[in-house]
Amino acid sequence: MKTGGQLIVEALAANGVERLFCVPGESYLAVLDALVDSNIGVTVCRAEGGAAMMAETWGKLTGRPGICFVTRGPGATNASPGIHIAMQDSTPMILFIGQVQRDAREREAFQEVEYRRHFADMAKWVAEIDDPARIPEFVTRAFAVATSGRPGPVVLALPEDMLVQKAEAPEPQAWQPVETAPSPAAIKKLDTLLETAKKPFMILGGSRWTAEAVDRITRFAERWELPVGCSFRRQMLFDHLHENYAGDVGIGINPALAERVKSADLLLLVGGRFGEMPSSGYTLMQSPYPSQMLVHIHPDPEELGRVYRPALGLNAAPDAFAEAIDELTPIGPLPWSGEAAAAHAAYLKWSTPPEAGPGAVAMGPIMAWLEANLPEDAITTNGAGNYATWLHRFHRFRRFGTQAAPTSGSMGYGLPAAVAAKQLHPERTVICFAGDGCFLMNGQDFATAVQYDLPIIVLVINNGMYGTIRMHQEREYPGRVSATDLTNPDFAALARAYGGHGETVEKTDEFAPAFERVVESGKPAIIEIRLDPEAITPARTLTDIREKR
Repeated sequence: MKTGGQLIVEALAANGVERLFCVPGESYLAVLDALVDSNIGVTVCRAEGGAAMMAETWGKLTGRPGICFVTRGPGATNASPGIHIAMQDSTPMILFIGQVQRDAREREAFQEVEYRRHFADMAKWVAEIDDPARIPEFVTRAFAVATSGRPGPVVLALPEDMLVQKAEAPEPQAWQPVETAPSPAAIKKLDTLLETAKKPFMILGGSRWTAEAVDRITRFAERWELPVGCSFRRQMLFDHLHENYAGDVGIGINPALAERVKSADLLLLVGGRFGEMPSSGYTLMQSPYPSQMLVHIHPDPEELGRVYRPALGLNAAPDAFAEAIDELTPIGPLPWSGEAAAAHAAYLKWSTPPEAGPGAVAMGPIMAWLEANLPEDAITTNGAGNYATWLHRFHRFRRFGTQAAPTSGSMGYGLPAAVAAKQLHPERTVICFAGDGCFLMNGQDFATAVQYDLPIIVLVINNGMYGTIRMHQEREYPGRVSATDLTNPDFAALARAYGGHGETVEKTDEFAPAFERVVESGKPAIIEIRLDPEAITPARTLTDIREKR
């Protein structure tokens, strides 16, 4: 006979959980007690939103469900952004919520929320466990749902009295991933479409990738001389210095790349949904009937034909598809030979940072310095804002597993993501890019980095405003500034107050020595880069936008 809390922890261990993220609450004290006797690592966070984003990052970088525990009511609702990110990013994740005791439900008890209704449109499955004897069943099912088809978040509510009740339950068994593979007939049809194409293009996206799948897709692109793009914030899926790489298909796309996608006669969309952001508002590929011949490969059959009607839909995860095409080889000269090289040359030109900009700090030379000095396996994280353009456009990703960023465009993601990434890979450099507005949405979890001695490096690009909204504001309502100005703390002093290392950069040439001092400190660190508000994008100033309205 074991308590529900003990059964939860046993089920997590049986399913291979190594670490979970939480903000503690009295509603699941029995789980916290059971964790004392387990080998599962526990990261205590400062806010539920950050805890959920850390769990999502863990799922994004490992392909295994990230685990988060929060308490009822405000704890659960504060975790909602992490669930939304996991859903839109197709990331496996499980959120466990302490719930009011069973005999108090439906009375608007203290901090009561009906989670099936609250998370209904945000999660793949939401359930409440009433019987502790069924905990192994529910937990193993949660792992299966979170990882199968299109991965995503699962929410399990745990009534407080259920967690202290003792029950006899079966031994928990680990979930088994469900794999799908394309049929030989489908691969033969793909071969035919490739052999008859004149100007094909391949776009990589989505989740359920592995390093081996990336290697196989790279060899496939080489054999067929395919130009390859990566979907929005999935840039780590192809080496940016490979001669076949054409650029990222996302926000602020290279106009030459956009034209290449539109003019392709055959599009291979591998793993992704090609949602609003990568499709430039559904303009690069028309919905529901694309002008290009579309081959869509996705692990969830419900996504095939949901937005775009494919000429060939293959229900397969990226790794299974990559294995199936590993020996697919052209039978003769390819009519598009040379297109990949031209696309790569255009990418190299587009991704070369500018040497100057308005103000005393120019982000272009800073990005060039980082490119010359960061190791290839460095992990970069970011939230949302115009500042992220500097990373997405000018950082050349070389390896799989080096990017954690929300395709959902959620602010506040970069800092908690960096904490999780550093705990997962303590031997690797982890760099968080954040705007001043973005950082302060979850900046309190810098304390978590200090608590666990995680020397992340946070670049706070401070222009004193919500820059993206200000850019849109100046375009639509020039000169009428409202609700976008910010008054910020001294971020370097804030880092030191937490027990970390802080630096302030007010001139471009101050960045390199500041970065070197940060590395030498061995502490979690913040480098505040004070950027002129006019430097709103790499190519335009606020004045340009206002005057060209």
